Amino acid sequence: MNQDFTQQWLTEIQELREQMAALQSDRDTAWESAQKWRQLYNTEAEQRRTDAQLSQQAIASLKADLHKLRGLEVETLAAGTSVTAIQQEIEQLKSVEELQAKLIAVIKERDRLLQALKTEQDNHGQTRNSLTTALGDAIDSLTQERAKGEKESQ
Repeated sequence: MNQDFTQQWLTEIQELREQMAALQSDRDTAWESAQKWRQLYNTEAEQRRTDAQLSQQAIASLKADLHKLRGLEVETLAAGTSVTAIQQEIEQLKSVEELQAKLIAVIKERDRLLQALKTEQDNHGQTRNSLTTALGDAIDSLTQERAKGEKESQ
């Protein structure tokens, strides 16, 4: 009788060890999966940051070229156009028509820059949503794997 009781306990201990080993294996697998998703997220985020930086550099370069073509001083623009520089530019205009043409050009440039900003904000929002969805999917998958592991161990 005592031998049966001891054997029953040893069998139960062995089963618990096997369950624990299986759960540890599931945990390790889930951890590796989470690490993989984190790495993918970080890689994607770094790529987006690099793309954004390259785009900003390209925009700055194009703006500089555009201002050179229009005869504006690049140094004045880079340092921020001062009120004096603006007044000097306005004084060079000879007529109301020239002033109106300049105003139209400035408004068009503003509108173009606003559109570029909106596009960039939309792209940023889409990227954020995509990455958030991917991270949520990874967490859901991890949760399902854990639940599956718990059901199998019972």
